[in-house]
This record gives sequence, C-alpha cells and structure tokens, in this order.
Amino acid sequence: MNKKEVAHILEEIGTILDLKGENPFKVRAYYNGARIVETLDKDLSELVESGEISEIKGIGKALAEKITVLIKEGSLPFHEELKSSIPEGLLEMLKIPGLGAKKVKAIYDKLGISSIGELEYACRENRLRDLEGFGQKSQDKILQSIELQKRYSERFLLPVAENEANNMLAYLKKNRKILRLDIAGSLRRKMETIKDLDIIASCKETDREALMNYFVSFDQRMQTISHGNTKSAIVLESGITAELRLVDDKEYPFLLQHATGSKEHNTQMRRLAKDHRLKMNEYGLFDGDKLIDCKDEEEIYTKLGLQFIPPSIREGMGEIEEATKNNLQPLYDGRPFYGIFHVHTTYSDGANTIQEIAKACQNLGFEYVGICDHSKSAFYANGLSEERIKEQHEEIDRFNASNKDFKVFKGIEADILQDGSLDYDDKVLSSFDFVVASVHSNFNLSEEQMTSRICRALKNPYVTMLGHPTGRLLLAREPYKVKMEKVIEVAGEEKKIIEINANPFRLDLDWRWGKPAKSKGIKTAINPDAHSIEGLHDYRYGIGVAQKGGFTKEEILNSYTTSEVEEHFIMNRKGR
Repeated sequence: MNKKEVAHILEEIGTILDLKGENPFKVRAYYNGARIVETLDKDLSELVESGEISEIKGIGKALAEKITVLIKEGSLPFHEELKSSIPEGLLEMLKIPGLGAKKVKAIYDKLGISSIGELEYACRENRLRDLEGFGQKSQDKILQSIELQKRYSERFLLPVAENEANNMLAYLKKNRKILRLDIAGSLRRKMETIKDLDIIASCKETDREALMNYFVSFDQRMQTISHGNTKSAIVLESGITAELRLVDDKEYPFLLQHATGSKEHNTQMRRLAKDHRLKMNEYGLFDGDKLIDCKDEEEIYTKLGLQFIPPSIREGMGEIEEATKNNLQPLYDGRPFYGIFHVHTTYSDGANTIQEIAKACQNLGFEYVGICDHSKSAFYANGLSEERIKEQHEEIDRFNASNKDFKVFKGIEADILQDGSLDYDDKVLSSFDFVVASVHSNFNLSEEQMTSRICRALKNPYVTMLGHPTGRLLLAREPYKVKMEKVIEVAGEEKKIIEINANPFRLDLDWRWGKPAKSKGIKTAINPDAHSIEGLHDYRYGIGVAQKGGFTKEEILNSYTTSEVEEHFIMNRKGR
C-alpha cells in the first residue's frame, strides 16, 4: 500500500468519524494525518520499518500504529468496522459539491436519506427546501450536481432516456435519406431503467455513409465510440450511449423486431420459426435461402401463426404461448384516462396549491384528481395534523361546490406504522374519500415482519389502496424484504387496489407482479405521486408499467368516470 492509498484511508476514517459526530479534535487528527502522509518526502514503508513514523510531527502513537498496520497488512480492521457502521451511500453523498460531513449527517439524521438516489428523490419532493441549514437554493444546487454525476452512470431512468431518444429521433427525421426510423431495445419495451439507446433506420445502400456522417455530427454528441456505414455509436452529453444501425428497407421489420428484444423473447421466436421449418434472424425470416417478405412486424408474427405481440410485453414470459392461442388481451393504451390519484399539495410537501393542481389537471383533459398529502407521522414532509385535515377538507368542499365539471377527491397518504396500524383513528380516516396506505419508515424489518405489517394495514376497512408496495427507488434503493405473494393474496381478499406508482424513480408496483395481482382480481390505479404540476405528467410512465403487467382498461381505476370512481370508493369502504 502506497502513501496515497494510506492517506485516502486516514481521510476516510476522519470523514466517517465526522459523520458519526465524534470529537472534532479526533476527527481533525485523522485529516491532518492524511495530509502529512501524502506530502512525505521519504518512503512510507521505510519510515514504518525503521519506526521513524511515530517521530513525525502530527503523527501520534495511535495514528502511527494504524499506519503501520496498513503498510504491513494492506488493510485496517478499525477502518473496515467504521465503514460497516454507516450506510455506504453516505460517503458517495459527500462527493456532491457543497455537501460536507455536517450537512450529510443532518440529511441522514433528520430525513433518513442514505444514498444519492434517495437524496435526489427527496429534493424533487422538496424535503431539503424546509430543512434547517438548506433552503430552495441549496436544494436546486444539489439537484444540479446530481444531474452532472448521473451523466456517467451505467443506467438511466426513463425520463432521461426518453428525452434523449426524442431529441435524437427529431434530429434524424430531418434527414430525407432515411426511409423508416424507430427506437428499439429496452426503451421500446418500456423497461424501468435503460442502459443505452438502440436506434434503427432503413435507407438506400448508397446513402449509408452520408447518413452515418450526419448521425455522428449530432450537436449533443460528447464522444464517438464507433463510426461505420452500417453501425455507429456515440455518447451523448447526458452520458447515455446511442447506437444507430442502418439496413435496407426490406430488412427493416426484421431488425426492428430483433433489436427490440428481449433476448428471451427472440430465442423463443427463433425456436418457433424452427418448428415451422423456417430460419429467423435479425435480417429476415427464411424458407431455406429465400427471404419471406414481411412489410412490418405484425406480418412477421402472422407468418409464424401468432397474434401480434406488442413490444412492451416481449419478455419471454408466456406471451408467445398466449399469442399462439390468440389469448392476448388488448393492452391499455391510456384511453380513456379520466383522472389521477396520489397528488401532493402545499398542505404537505408539494409545490402547488389545490387550485393550481386542479387547474393543471383540467388542462390535461382530466375530470378529477385525488389529493393525497402526507399523514401526521411524516413530520419530515409537513404531514397533516387532524386540525389541518379539517382545513383542507373545507377548502376542497368550497372548490367542488363552485366547480361542477371537475371534482377533487379527498385523499391521504397514511403511514403504515411498524405494527401495521395507521397514524389516524377510524373517525379521521372515515372523513376521506380514499386512503392510500404506504410504508415510509423502518425499512429493515425482516421479511415476515414487513409482510405482516403491510397485510394488517390492508385489512383496515378504510384503506383503499396500497402505495408503492415494495418501497424501491430505482438506481438508489432496493425493495424492502416482503412476501409480495402474500400481500397480493390479502389485497385480493380485501378487495384493495395496489397502485402503480408512476413516479419514474419508483415504477412500483413492479410490472412483474402484474399477472399475479390480476389473477387475484386486483385492480390498479396509475398514480403519479406528484409533488408539483410537472410531476402530474409522470402518469404516462405508469401506463407503460400497466401494459407490461398486462392490465386491461377495466382493471385500471383511472379509466373510470367520476361517478364510477365515487361508486367504487363507496362500495369498497367496509364498516363505514
């Protein structure tokens, strides 16, 4: 271990001690020790071997012993123990400009945030805006810094990938040499996170060179990875890689199908083609050496005796078998979409008033919105006391009385406490039109405890929906341990809705649980969990999750009219 590595460990020890609120003199000793070691003129190993390390000014006996262990052993148990005593993400948060140990400690102690992903999510929910020592400007600067770091991330959330894809398509469409053009890959399949952009286009062979030169000249290109006449790849300013492939127009449908994937779906498709004594690859469907002409993807599936399989469900999870039997149900395409639920306002941690949210929803063509501020246990989010609930309900009543063409439903996002109870009594809960029950704390319970906790909440007669059921934050926090099979079973028995939280940081319910939920007769609601007018638009990401999960229009609450929603809430409120 060289002196630079030793200095890094000493500095990290100082940082961790600072995060833990240790004596500032002790913290400073490690910081000073790190600087001394890094600027030594002599070889550190020789100083340790001779014992001279303890004679250097600023290196005390305890510090000299730790440096000796590092040099001789290559690691330091004290350092390893310290690292394991704090969430790993806290050290990553320190890399954000403007966030020192004291601020990171405050964020962790007061908000329970332990990763950059959680921090970004909290900023977008305005949690740092009202935190002592921060404010709106600090929150905005932190968000900007996180965005810069994400440019070099390996995977990207849907809004980033979608925005980059739209910009790239708009640029390429300006070139008249392109005949057909599409985004393929995981973005077309509406996956929850995206690694890179797969773009395919058709053109004349004589136009390929010019088109590729045009592609790599994109003004938001940061780096060119490869540049050929049939395939090129560039890194965009966001950090995401975009690859373009060019083929003749007759090959286009086959490449689009292949490049969309998934790998499992394509493997099963090739196997099916083989059963039909055909051969299938990215360039065509062949009978011997003869290309079978197909004008589009739909014709490819028809040639193999299949119902057309939409891109969003091509995951190799039974869709081919269903298509063989003509059993695929029409996927929900967001029409009709009458309104949204789970929207926060300035009553808790939202950025807009009830009136502003209602007007924005009307502008989106909706006929209702379900306001859903945080409950009183969410003190960090300015959760509603019983007195403020009454104040909010009076405001909603006044609004509804003067707006006959639009309805605001009274909702609450009630915290599921550790024992499975909610943080209001039945009298308060009965005052709402609907209740979303969510876990916001104590994520480290055992699988059995967490499952029991959520199931008890689902049995509460006033709970309408389960909010973000696994608690995950994409690219930031893993789901808490919970037996989703049991949760789904109880939700089905109690006739509860499980939301699809459409916030692109969550997309929870995970689409993979769609079929099990449907099998228990569970309906879903596509909820943006919006904390601003901008966040209202996130509902469209939830439509993709609903498609991948196989939900039909009848199984999605947002496709219900205002009167149908009112009736549903009443019919599903037991004991009222």
